[in-house]
Amino acid sequence: MVDWIYVGAGGIIGAIARYEFGRWSARHLDPSFPYATLLINFIGSLVIAVFLVWTTDRVLADPRWRLLVAIGFCGAFTTFSSFAFETLRLYERGSSALAIANIFGNNLAALTAVVAGAVIARKL
Repeated sequence: MVDWIYVGAGGIIGAIARYEFGRWSARHLDPSFPYATLLINFIGSLVIAVFLVWTTDRVLADPRWRLLVAIGFCGAFTTFSSFAFETLRLYERGSSALAIANIFGNNLAALTAVVAGAVIARKL
């Protein structure tokens, strides 16, 4: 029963971080491409990889930290549902090349971040 408190707390923090990053990116990045989603998916993938590899390979962590960080924070922070919708919107607007770039960009960025996160965690 207490586990949902950890998931919820991480989710609140992740959702607020997602919202604030989206606001920042709207002011600083080109709105013709969903850069915020791309960067958020990259950052979230990096965080989850560093955290899970570090707490699995390097340190003994209370399992509730996984609930807080991996499920709560990263689950609320990353935006693959937004990614899917934004890709559809790009395609429907006739921007097939941008839709394809969004698909490859998000997947490549997320996979790169996971590999980088694992390398970082193993060096800690």
